[in-house]
Amino acid sequence: MSTPDDQKAAAQGRQIAIVIALAGLLAIFAPAITRLVGASPRVEMLFYLISLAAFIWSLVVTWNLWQKTKDK
Repeated sequence: MSTPDDQKAAAQGRQIAIVIALAGLLAIFAPAITRLVGASPRVEMLFYLISLAAFIWSLVVTWNLWQKTKDK
């Protein structure tokens, strides 16, 4: 049977996976979104920076999750 710690780790892993997927989609569709809205290239760069921040966040959180669970 899984412990509450295992369930927390699994939930955090799912959250990380969702953030990575959404960041990737944002990076892929950033040019189309800015053209659709009619925004300047600065907005597209903002989308890329947001995506990069999400990837960095997910890397840090994944590292912390791995450090917590590697001793089990």
